[in-house]
Amino acid sequence: MKFEDFWYIIALSEQLQPKTVLARTVLGEWLAIFRGENGEPVALRDRCLHRNSRLSVGKVCNHALQCPYHGWVYDSHGKVIAVPSEGDNFKPSPHRQAKVYATKEQDGYVYVRLADSSSEDFTPFPMPYYGQPGWETVRVINRFQNNVTNCAENFIDIPHTASVHPGVFRTSRKQKLEMTVERKDGSVLVEYQNETTNLGWYAGFLNAQGTKIEHIDRFYMPNITSVEYKMGKNRRLLITSQSIPETDNTTLVYTDVTYNYGIWNWFARPFVWWTAQHIIGQDVKILGIQGEAIAKYGTKFQNTPADTIHVFVESIRDAIAAGEDPRSLSHQSVKVTFWV
Repeated sequence: MKFEDFWYIIALSEQLQPKTVLARTVLGEWLAIFRGENGEPVALRDRCLHRNSRLSVGKVCNHALQCPYHGWVYDSHGKVIAVPSEGDNFKPSPHRQAKVYATKEQDGYVYVRLADSSSEDFTPFPMPYYGQPGWETVRVINRFQNNVTNCAENFIDIPHTASVHPGVFRTSRKQKLEMTVERKDGSVLVEYQNETTNLGWYAGFLNAQGTKIEHIDRFYMPNITSVEYKMGKNRRLLITSQSIPETDNTTLVYTDVTYNYGIWNWFARPFVWWTAQHIIGQDVKILGIQGEAIAKYGTKFQNTPADTIHVFVESIRDAIAAGEDPRSLSHQSVKVTFWV
C-alpha cells in the first residue's frame, strides 16, 4: 500500500468551469486540471512534452488543453492531437502521450488518484449528509505549512483547544474528561465522556438545554478526520476535513462543517462559516509555528496519555509510508483520563 493508491480532492466542482484550467500539487506531483469531453474532469501531468512548459498556464479549446508555449494540444486522454508547427504534416504518435491520472467527481468535489493501478479499489470518502434534506454544509479551504499527520492530529485533539482557541472553542477549566481511543482496521475511533457545555461562544445555542453531549472523533486512513457532536434533537454538528498532501510540508485542507439545527439551518450559515474560518485560521498559525520548529529540530516528541490519538494516527500513516497495510496493525483500545 502507498499514499498514491488513495483519492485526493483537487478542486470544488464549481471551481472547475468548462474553460478553466487549474494548477494543483498532490504528493509533489504537478497537475493541470480541466474539463474534457462530456464535461468530465481531466488531470494531466503539468508538463508539456515538447519544451517542458506548464500546461496549467494554457487554455481549453474544444475540450482539449493547449500548451501556452508552442500550442501543442492534448485531449482528455493525454494524447497530442495537434502541433501547430507541423501544419498539414501532423500525424498522431503513440510516443506523444502526456501522463494522465484517474479522476472522479463526488459530493461537489473533484478527486484524483496518482497510482496507475492499486491492489485495492479504494473510493473517495463520502462526505456525511452532503446535500441531504434537513442538513446544511459550509465549506472552507485552508493551506497549512505542515504535514498531513500533524494536521490530522490537530483536528481531533482536544487539549490544544483551550490554549489555541480560548473563549471561541473551549476555555481552560481544569475539567476532568475521559476518552476511549481505539485503533482498528486503519482507523482511529475516539469516544469522549463527561463533556459539558464548555463549547465556546455558541455553547448556549448549540446546547441550550444542557443535554448530555455525545462527542466522537474519527480518523480514516490516510487523511480524513471527522468530529461529531450530538446535543439532542436538531443539534448535530459534524466537521469533516480532508488533508491533501501538496508537498512534505504543505497541506491543503478542505473542511465541511455539516449541521442540523432545525429551523435555524439557513440563518446559521454566516455564523458557522465565520466561526469555522476563525478557528481554523488559529490552527493554521499554530501549525505553521510547529512546522518551523520541526524543520529545524525534527519530530522527536514527548507524548502524554492524552496524545494516544496522535500515536495511533502516526502508526497508521507510518505503515503506509513503509508500504504496509495499516489494517494489519494490532487492534488496540485505551482508556485515558485528561484535563482541559
